[in-house]
Amino acid sequence: MRQNQRMYPRTLAIAEDDLTFATLLGEFFRQQGVDVTLFNSADDLLVSETAYGYDFYLIDLDLPGVSGLDLVRLLRRRLQTGIVVVTGSSSPEVVDAVLDAGADMYVVKPATNEEVSIAVQAIAGRNARMARVTSTWRLHARARTLTTPGGISLTLGDNDWTVMNALGESSHQTVSHAELCRLLGREASDEAANWLHATIYRLRRRVEAASSEPLPLQSQSRVGYTFRAPLVRS
Repeated sequence: MRQNQRMYPRTLAIAEDDLTFATLLGEFFRQQGVDVTLFNSADDLLVSETAYGYDFYLIDLDLPGVSGLDLVRLLRRRLQTGIVVVTGSSSPEVVDAVLDAGADMYVVKPATNEEVSIAVQAIAGRNARMARVTSTWRLHARARTLTTPGGISLTLGDNDWTVMNALGESSHQTVSHAELCRLLGREASDEAANWLHATIYRLRRRVEAASSEPLPLQSQSRVGYTFRAPLVRS
């Protein structure tokens, strides 16, 4: 249990208007040692003195007042902490909107405490690993490889190389969705943005599967992507 607890955030805000669901969920996380605060609406959270002071946020999509989607956008403009959305819909449109707003992950209702917990632990653990990433990543143009700080080299396909090379040229600046789509030979559109999200997701999974090192590639809500560690091109 102690090992699992290290994957939980220290503090958690839950914005959920279903009192029964929120209470049970809050009690579950408190049992894991998490300091939990419940909010009945996005408005209640935003006017609180600690609105931007939590390590993690669980947000219901259908909230009274300010919507859950707008709440995610507002939080992501100021914070890089974990955000998981709980929604009753798994339609592609809703999923795209949730991720585009800046959420790290979504969980579809009805969801058990364990299902929500798995999502929270996954994001909290990834964020903790990323926070420890200070070593240099390397891009080798001739071989078209990406070498992790741990020395694992992966040969990149055309799309992955294009993305990583653009990030390397950006000198830690955000590369926009539109620019990445252009470099990948696609006109900017909702369809192209979804395809780009999927490309980035596969790249992350491949790197983490090969090296157990999280790719420090951070999504900037509705803007683009930033590489959050030293990236040397040679």
